[in-house]
Amino acid sequence: MKKIVMIALTALLPIALWAQDNTWERPEVEEEVKVEKTVSRDAKYLKGAVTEENGKVVFTTTIEAPGKTADQIFDIIKTYLTKMMSEKNQHFARIVADNKDSHELGATYDEWLVFKSSALVLDQTRMLYVLKARCVDGKATITMSNIRYIYDEARKPLHYTAEEWISDKEALNKKGTRLLPLSGKFRRKTIDRKDFLFNKFESLLK
Repeated sequence: MKKIVMIALTALLPIALWAQDNTWERPEVEEEVKVEKTVSRDAKYLKGAVTEENGKVVFTTTIEAPGKTADQIFDIIKTYLTKMMSEKNQHFARIVADNKDSHELGATYDEWLVFKSSALVLDQTRMLYVLKARCVDGKATITMSNIRYIYDEARKPLHYTAEEWISDKEALNKKGTRLLPLSGKFRRKTIDRKDFLFNKFESLLK
């Protein structure tokens, strides 16, 4: 009887080992993990991350600056807007509104956003946009708007507006759970740039 049981177990052992090493099951698990990681990484870029006003992509933030006057806030923001013009990523930039009486500022920027840079590949786009600031005692409201892109200039330049390229409708899948491959990378980099600038102004005004 013991001999029969041993034979049966021996016969089943290769099957058990084969089941453990079954590579048909692993890709599915790995793929699920990969998708989960991608969704988690891109969560901040999904539905609602690109805001619109009257059909136009506009990012807006109001930054508190306790104890600072409108004049002081105006000077701080103007100094940084000017400093941005000499950064290495800038293609062209200028101040277009500078009104100390109304405490309003405006500047246009044409800068490089780099998607990938290596010894063999340089994937980048020019992004053009307007930054505006309205200052009052104790706070400033800053907007980023009129966003456009000029891509693949070395071959055949492609021109896009933010509305037709990085909006929820254009840059996300139908369920709003995933970035589309091409427009998605523009959306990701634009949001990153907006976040950097808004955070910078917040740190300066504290």
